[in-house]
Amino acid sequence: MSDTSTLTENGKSHTPGALPKAAFATMSGLDIFERMMAGDLPAPPIMSHSNIRMKEFSEGRAVFTGLPAREFLNPLGTVHGGWISTLIDTALSCAVHTTLQPGEYYTTTTLNVNMVRPLLETSGEVICEGRIVHRGSRLATSEGDLRDANGKLIAHGTVSCMILKPS
Repeated sequence: MSDTSTLTENGKSHTPGALPKAAFATMSGLDIFERMMAGDLPAPPIMSHSNIRMKEFSEGRAVFTGLPAREFLNPLGTVHGGWISTLIDTALSCAVHTTLQPGEYYTTTTLNVNMVRPLLETSGEVICEGRIVHRGSRLATSEGDLRDANGKLIAHGTVSCMILKPS
């Protein structure tokens, strides 16, 4: 958990950090993710602390993987819903991010997560895919699911994001 590099599936190593503000002004959301995957831009710092990794991106779609760990267990011994929610919020919100034009940014306004079965530390790597449902000029919604290595549904959810433009 202390490793703060190697955050992409392609083996590129880079240190996480906030994106340079200039990137938002001059690059599309999809371009930003392509540059993060290549290791040219830093990944979000939360990823290094939560065992979440970027896997793939396309317009309106984002896929992340996560590895449950002991640090994420609740008192009952299952993975805490907050970790599951973080992974779902990440994938679904980043699906919105892939649709941003240069100069646009967003913030999550609503997150709805439905956990349908417990996730265990021993479940192995999980995969979460987010997909755009609607992208307007001020509001975007996405949906997605979290599945274990066997494709079994662990949770599904929706996200609403407010699209903002520089003032």
